[in-house]
Amino acid sequence: MMNTSTTTIAVYAGLISVIIGAATFALSWNLYDILGGPMPSTKVLLFPGSLTLIYVWHPLFTEEINFWPKFALQMFGQFFVVTTVAVLFVGVAKKLLRRKKFSRY
Repeated sequence: MMNTSTTTIAVYAGLISVIIGAATFALSWNLYDILGGPMPSTKVLLFPGSLTLIYVWHPLFTEEINFWPKFALQMFGQFFVVTTVAVLFVGVAKKLLRRKKFSRY
């Protein structure tokens, strides 16, 4: 049985997604001219952050904000969405494991 709390696992998943998202964005930004476009898989790895940019932050702010605030909003959205989804999945997994453990006896 897992002894780690659900929120701890979710926060770690969110932090890892921010690190991976920032690294992917930096690589794609710096290799844009060499690759002739964005790096493959950038849209997939930055999907949670892009969702929040399009559906949460864009209606609240205009699209003419500077680069760094927009990048910070995207990374915050990446963290928030991944953490929320991880809380849901880990919570369901713990309940299923607990139910399976007690159904054996």
